[in-house]
Amino acid sequence: MRILVVEDEKKTAGFIRNALREEGHEARVLHGGKEALQLALASPFDAIVLDIMLPELDGLSLLRQLRERACLTPVLLLSARGKMEERVEGLNLGADDYLPKPFALAELLARVRALLRRPLDTVPRVLTVSDLMLDTVNRKAWRGPRTIELTGREYRLLEFFMRSAGRVCARRTLLEQVWDYTFDPGTNLVDVHVKRLRNKIEIPGERPLLHCVRGIGYVLKQ
Repeated sequence: MRILVVEDEKKTAGFIRNALREEGHEARVLHGGKEALQLALASPFDAIVLDIMLPELDGLSLLRQLRERACLTPVLLLSARGKMEERVEGLNLGADDYLPKPFALAELLARVRALLRRPLDTVPRVLTVSDLMLDTVNRKAWRGPRTIELTGREYRLLEFFMRSAGRVCARRTLLEQVWDYTFDPGTNLVDVHVKRLRNKIEIPGERPLLHCVRGIGYVLKQ
């Protein structure tokens, strides 16, 4: 897999690059935000490891511009600050995961593997719940005549909900099946992503499909 690492701390970037290469990936390292934005838009990558504190163009601004230009490459955010508000902002902008510094390389690799994982089951091709449709081959979603743009993480979350339509999905189950976590990260990661997904599949005037089950999780139903 081709992975772009955007990290201004050269020592940290080197550790990440070497760890990814040992896993068999092709890792490209850049240290500035503007250069990384140009490369990410011009060349396809399977994932981006993105530090928030960058010269010229910070990571959150870079992420915002990527999503505004329909670049849906999965993004793992890194930050030494680790504030809740910053994590929420990054996830709302379209990040797929967040890892505070300092971190263990083993955890970073596990999160990258989770970003790269893709569902193997593509039958049936089109999943339908009410007027919401998901093409699992071309990875596209519609609600009625409206096309829904999804990030990689949002796609996986919606696909899991649609394959589990009518059944309550516990937050722990979502962490395991969508994020590949075998532990609780201790954040509201699931809730933030579900809220963002709901805002895309339910605009004003449309019937609610994604419902919260208090104290348990969520259910997608007609």
